[in-house]
Parts: sequence; C-alpha cells; structure tokens
Amino acid sequence: MTAQEPLITVSGYRGVVGQGLRVPEVVRYVAAFAGWLPPGAVVVGRDSRPSGQMLLRAVEAALMATGRTVLTAQIVPTPTLGVLISQHKAIGGVQITASHNPPQYNGLKLLVRDSSTGHGRVLNRREGQQVLKRYKQDQLPWASAEQLGQVQNCSQEGEEHLRRVLQTVGVRNIQARRFQVFVDCNGGAAGPLAVELLRRLGCQVQGVGLAPDGHFRHPPEPTEENLRHLAPEVKSLRAAVGFCLDPDGDRLALLDEQGRYIGEEYTLALCTWHRLSRQAGPVVSNCASSRLTAWLAQRFGVPYRAAAVGEANVVEAMLELEAVYGGEGNGGVIDPRVGLVRDALVGMAQVLDLMASRDQALSQLVAELPPSVLVKQAVPMPPEELEGFLARLQKYFSQAQATWPDGLRLDWSDRWLLVRPSNTEPVVRLIAEAPTRSEAQELVEQALRLRPGGSGPNLQACEGPEHG
Repeated sequence: MTAQEPLITVSGYRGVVGQGLRVPEVVRYVAAFAGWLPPGAVVVGRDSRPSGQMLLRAVEAALMATGRTVLTAQIVPTPTLGVLISQHKAIGGVQITASHNPPQYNGLKLLVRDSSTGHGRVLNRREGQQVLKRYKQDQLPWASAEQLGQVQNCSQEGEEHLRRVLQTVGVRNIQARRFQVFVDCNGGAAGPLAVELLRRLGCQVQGVGLAPDGHFRHPPEPTEENLRHLAPEVKSLRAAVGFCLDPDGDRLALLDEQGRYIGEEYTLALCTWHRLSRQAGPVVSNCASSRLTAWLAQRFGVPYRAAAVGEANVVEAMLELEAVYGGEGNGGVIDPRVGLVRDALVGMAQVLDLMASRDQALSQLVAELPPSVLVKQAVPMPPEELEGFLARLQKYFSQAQATWPDGLRLDWSDRWLLVRPSNTEPVVRLIAEAPTRSEAQELVEQALRLRPGGSGPNLQACEGPEHG
C-alpha cells in the first residue's frame, strides 16, 4: 500500500488521512457494512488519533443515513467496543483505529455480535467479503428522511469491561502483593482503563503516555526496538513488571523486573498458562505464533489448534472447539469469558495473577518455559513462482511434518518454519522458531536458498531475546 492508496480488504479499511483515506469512501464503506448487518443498533468508538474525531462524525453520518441507531462511545480500546456490543445488545460495531500503524494513518475495524455467544467479534473472511462486495458494487441502503437513524451517547463505557476482566483473576491475591507496575500506553486509547484496572488490583502505578491524547512518544508497535528506552525506567522504579500497549489496546508486550523485553509472544504463553492452571480445555493460537502455546497445551493435556493468521481465524477456531483460551503471538490474548476480541487489559490482569499465585518474578516464570526465538523475513516473489518454491521446500525438508494451515508449515520436535504469501503484496513471509536465534535463522536461510535466485539476505530475529 502506497501513501496514496487505501487498503480496503475483508479485514477493514486503512489509509493515510487526507491521501488514501478519504471521507466519502469511509461513508460508503460504512454504509455497505450497515446494509450487510441484520437490524439493530451499532456501537462506534475510536482510538486517540487526532483524526479520529473527524472520522467519528463521518461514521455516525453514514450509519444515520442508513437508518441505524448509533451508540457513540468516544475514545475506547477495541476490546472495550467488543464488550459494549454485548452489553447493549447491539448488532455490530465500528472501531476507528489504525492499530499499530504510524499516526498519519487511520482506519476502520468492523465488528459483529456473535450469534452463539452474544459477544462482539471482528468479521470473519466470508463476512468481510460480503461487505466488500457491497462496497464495490455500490449496494448502499440509504434511508428516507422519515427513516433516518439517531445518535445516542454511551456512558461509563469501560465499567462492564473492567468488571469482566476482574472476574477472571484472584483480585485479593493480587491486591495483597501491592505490585509496583510501570505502564506505557503511548498516548493510546487504553490509558485510563489500564490505570483504573491496576489501581483496583492494588498496584502502585507509574508510567508514560497514560492520557489518551494520540501523541505517540515512540513508534506505536510494541516491539523490542521501539521499547528499548523504557528499560532504565522500569529498573529505576523497581517495578515488578512493565506493561506496554499498542494504540487501540488489543496488544500487550512485557518488560520484566530488570527492564528486559520479554516481548509479545510470551504474553500469550503466560496468560494461557494462567488459564489452564485453573480450567482445562482447548486452546488456539495462529500458526505464526510461538510453539509455547502448543507446548502448554501438551503439558496440561488439552487439545490445541493452530489457526490461520488473523484474529478472526483464531476466534472462528475457538468457537468451533469451544476453547477456553486463545490469541495471537503479537501480544493479543482472547478470553471468551470477557469477549472475543484481543485484549491487553485481560493480559495485564492475568500476568499479575500468575505472578501472585506462584509467588514468582516475571523473569522466573519465563525461565520455566522452553527457550524460544522467532526469526521473520519477507522476500519478494511473483505469485507464479510460489507453488514451485513450496514444493521444493516440502521435498528438501522431507523429515518435517508438513501442514497447510496458512501457507506451508514444517514442524520438527523443537522448531518450525512457516512460509506464507502476503495477502496484500507480492512477497512471501518466512517465520521460523527454534531454541536459539542461530538455529531459527539457519532454518530461514536454508529455505531462502531454495527460492528462485539463490541465497537470501542476512536476517535478524524479530521477536524477543533468548530465554532460559
């Protein structure tokens, strides 16, 4: 996607404000969504980006123009919007956010109320295709003057969300520890709710970027490089943990008590550990996430499924399996007791509960998990070369177990390699995990030598440091 072209897919709408992202297209896209939805009210929220206020008015207008009752929630995390859909028995929702993209971007995430659970969830691929088809074919259900919708404001937007999160943990046990906690919300939407949650858990909270002002103090994706400067602050405060959230509050990265970047992959592993230690049941992650979730499922003797990449695919698998937990290795955990949207607040509370119940520091908990490093690389590849490349990989790595959850995945006992085409550009993404960085990197380099044109570039690990 260039700065001049919006990305309009089954997953939503995203672009640079004033260039690719334009108000008339936003109105048409939301109208197409409204035409697809069954009858009912629609909840609208936004993250803290300054352009969100403008887009909120456009989304409200589009929904009113199609005869919908609009429940406006102002600045809220994406998982809170999912809870509001359930709380108000709305039929769907629109979250105005560009997630972890730079501040000049904005976009729309579409949610629908799940018929089996009543929770809000992101649209799956089939549903998204139907909305996209309506948008492209200009199937827009404009209402008459007598049928226009109205706007109502939501109040106490986060209270039900907090209540549900607190019900998943031992509140008094956490309160007794009086954890010193550092939080970096980077000016995103989750700041006020994150602070309130931690205070209710008896934590002493200090942090940066806690006001939802849309002023990103560092690049918004919570990666090791972007959070490196926070290590001295965590250490100087003698914090038990550092929580780092993305702008719309659905991803959580961790820093341990030494300020060391634990990363996003370990968020899902630690929270899955917390959940399975209390209730056995199926768990789901996507096929590009760390093997740690599968290892925990084996340890607790429960079914595990690796879904295709994408939150919607994980949720679909969770519903099919009646999973007790799920998520993605990008720091997005999903607890179906709270909702069906990735949720950083859930992650914060449950990591603290695991630390309190086991009476261990975060670094000690991580040391009990198998050592694991992910390496990622994207390489250009025309679509016509992909089939031959995957066939050579499967033949060369014949000793590995080959599956096709989303591209080709090759599994060994303690490592794996995933090769999948991008959905938005002519590149192939290679992801490998192994006990050490060098072993994971070697897997990717071996694969790259089999592509048309020979050996690949030097690689760097993209996920957290080695542990154990």
